[in-house]
Amino acid sequence: MTTEQEARDDARSEDAARVDEVTWGEGSEGASPLGQTYRQGAVLLRGQMIPQESTTERLLKPDASTDWLHRDPWRVLRIQAEFVDGFGSLADLGPAVSIFGSARIRPDEDAYHAALAMGARIARRNVAVITGGGPGIMEAANKGAALAGGKSVGLGIELPHEQGINEWVNLGMTFRYFFVRKTMFMKYSQGIIVCPGGFGTLDETFEALTLVQTHKVARIPIALYDTAYWKGLFDWINGTVKDRGLISTLDPSLVTITDDVDEAVAVATSQID
Repeated sequence: MTTEQEARDDARSEDAARVDEVTWGEGSEGASPLGQTYRQGAVLLRGQMIPQESTTERLLKPDASTDWLHRDPWRVLRIQAEFVDGFGSLADLGPAVSIFGSARIRPDEDAYHAALAMGARIARRNVAVITGGGPGIMEAANKGAALAGGKSVGLGIELPHEQGINEWVNLGMTFRYFFVRKTMFMKYSQGIIVCPGGFGTLDETFEALTLVQTHKVARIPIALYDTAYWKGLFDWINGTVKDRGLISTLDPSLVTITDDVDEAVAVATSQID
């Protein structure tokens, strides 16, 4: 039988061994009372939390499923890539004006000819013209800029029935996400002209107005072309919306409404040296 002294000695030896094990496990990549230690980047894992496969093993393993392509973490990387591509492609563009308007405007309509003239006159001021890259007003503005020898930019969007980038663009990109595309319009434009258009045009217009109204961006000059087209909307804004106190009396003055191509161009380029 072990003596009382031997039992105390054995207990002290076991305690010492446990202390050595804990110290070694915490100060290195070895064991701990919870088992082996495994590091995954900045993350420490032990015991049952240790994965069966290493990060590199999972990376190089053939995928049986492509579900990961449609999960949010992968979408975040695609969104990031779009921002990187956009910033990288447009950073050296120089001063620019965005022209918004409907893709449904035909070449024989007055609005098409007006946008054509706008694009040319802006380009002659050594200012780039940015559009959504599609047909209609966008094509007209790009055509005017290109024929005048200027920078004609088209920022397209991936849509089920989108026609693609028009032939008058000399710097074009296509985006998956509307919000990335709109960021590019706002970041690289020193002025905006809005021609008649539908929901997409209205969305771009109110995006700009909201950012200016809330002081998220410095004031950017905005010209709306075709007073007859915009009259109903601004009668409602200046009447119902303002009378209810939902906007300030100054907010409608954030835009200039005109039928004069030269005035629209002058307003949009007014803050460009």
